[in-house]
Amino acid sequence: MSTLEPVAVPEKISPEMEQTAKPRRKKKTAAGDAARAISSPWASVAAIVIAVLWTIPTIGLLVTSFRDQRAINRSGWWTAFGDPGAFTLENYRQALAPGSSAGLGQYFINTIVITIPAVALPLFLASLAAYAFAWMPFPGRDALFVAVFALQIVPLQVALIPLLDIYVNKLGFGASYWSVWLSHTIFALPLAIFLIHNFMRELPAELMEAARVDGAGHVTIFFKILLPLLTPALAAFGIFQFLWVWNDLLVSLVFLGGTPDVAPITVRVAELSGSRGSAWYLLSAGAFISMIVPVAVFLALQRYFVRGLLAGGLKG
Repeated sequence: MSTLEPVAVPEKISPEMEQTAKPRRKKKTAAGDAARAISSPWASVAAIVIAVLWTIPTIGLLVTSFRDQRAINRSGWWTAFGDPGAFTLENYRQALAPGSSAGLGQYFINTIVITIPAVALPLFLASLAAYAFAWMPFPGRDALFVAVFALQIVPLQVALIPLLDIYVNKLGFGASYWSVWLSHTIFALPLAIFLIHNFMRELPAELMEAARVDGAGHVTIFFKILLPLLTPALAAFGIFQFLWVWNDLLVSLVFLGGTPDVAPITVRVAELSGSRGSAWYLLSAGAFISMIVPVAVFLALQRYFVRGLLAGGLKG
């Protein structure tokens, strides 16, 4: 017959055993708090209300773009649903036809030529600068980063005329695409460096140390390790910069003027209604033509947008 031996129970639990017995709580971060806030029921209701209020005027503009001039002048856009046969593509045909009074086709091409380099240049330069600020120690690094961050509060309007003077009198650019590309790059770099730097700092330092142990230099680490991991941050800022450049009117007017060979689509859309608003019915069609590419870019990159924005704009 087996006997049960008494088990010795410690009179006092050591602090190490007590810490082990307690369940570990997840560390709260600013990004996590923001994610929980935007996923609450009240945030969902507010988002739905804002979306509805924002969408109704857009629907009205879309319906108006498919109505002829007489119908637009005679009744509101909501009455068009009673006569679906009255919809027409004439406004779009006039807006896109090269020989028409609108002629948006050439301006559309000009905008693409302006936007792609004006987005690619700050993304590339800001990524290099953010890597230097994040993983390359050098004297005065923190002070220089604060100075770059502070440049975001400087209004770009104060730099337009000095830059124009440099481009025309010093560099000889004149009304060329280079002046617009460089200007948009200069204006975008402070925010781009800030967002991408904060995203880089969230990456584990052990990853960089392991790469250096294997003999990788800064160029290899940046292009082969970091750059693929930066996709959310690059996409988030890329959307901001693309929308800003595509919808820009002031910078293009200052550095390019309004000539059809170089002016963007915003210049022509602003002129569609005429001096006295006589052709304003073409404005709705022109607005939707100019919206096609930005909407497509946002939908293609929106899965990276929130992730890159939260990781790059918040520190937890």
